[in-house]
Amino acid sequence: MTTTVHDRRRGALARAESRHALGFVSPALAGLALFTIVPVVLSIVMAFFDWPTFGDRKFVGFDNYIKLFTGSPDFWPALRNTAVFTVLYVPLSVILSLLLALSLHSRIRGRAVLRILFFIPVVTPMVANVLVWKMMLQPQGLFNGLSTSWFGVELPNFLADPQWAMMMVVIMSVWQGLGYNMLIFSAALEQLPESVLEAAKIDGARGLRMLWSVTLPLASPSIFFASIMTMISSLQVFAQPQLLTGGGPGNATQPLVQFIYNQGFKFQDMGLAAAAAWILFAIIIILTALQFGVQKKWVHYEH
Repeated sequence: MTTTVHDRRRGALARAESRHALGFVSPALAGLALFTIVPVVLSIVMAFFDWPTFGDRKFVGFDNYIKLFTGSPDFWPALRNTAVFTVLYVPLSVILSLLLALSLHSRIRGRAVLRILFFIPVVTPMVANVLVWKMMLQPQGLFNGLSTSWFGVELPNFLADPQWAMMMVVIMSVWQGLGYNMLIFSAALEQLPESVLEAAKIDGARGLRMLWSVTLPLASPSIFFASIMTMISSLQVFAQPQLLTGGGPGNATQPLVQFIYNQGFKFQDMGLAAAAAWILFAIIIILTALQFGVQKKWVHYEH
């Protein structure tokens, strides 16, 4: 009898704690449902409809997807631009950030200040960063002025030249994001086990051999994390080309997210925009899954 009463009291207490916990998390759950779950479900539905911003909606099945692959003149260039940006941006960002972190890992004076300086572009508003680069890259800007006065060479109009515009977007993006990955790698290097490093030194590992055989394998989980996050962000690039070149000249720098934005808010075709968004989602999932599959061959976790 006593055990039964005790179990009932414990059950009542557990239910009360569950109600209290639900009350605390309900605002977060409401926000998640309102701003994430509902828009995701709505976008799935919209992708199968002719869905203008105003007017009647009509079910069209897979016509939006078919139109993207066969009848949209801007979809394939946008997909190609996204691929070019990703192929250029990801290795440059990861490798340069890693080299910077390795350089600042040595016992040099002022390395804390240098880390702060390299991280400033990450926290600086994107609009401010782009305006500075835009002023420097214009024909009357800093780069062309220095080149003309020092070397007598007039530089091309980088932002108006299809051969240069995408490279400028990549360079500006690498510059802005360099400090983020640098801090990730710096934290990983600071936490390397001293016992392993000392053992490697005793075995004669020095210089590049130490870096390639010991330091990089130990830091490989952080390198893998940075590579994944950098790839995902590069596939969703939008602000840099939108603000720096407007997607031009022509559509030379228009990425897939900007294409989605234009279809939805400029041309008022929400159904086509939703279909393109889900294609981008599928690309991100596939590439992420491939990276997770390959990481077993080069990422080393401590046990």
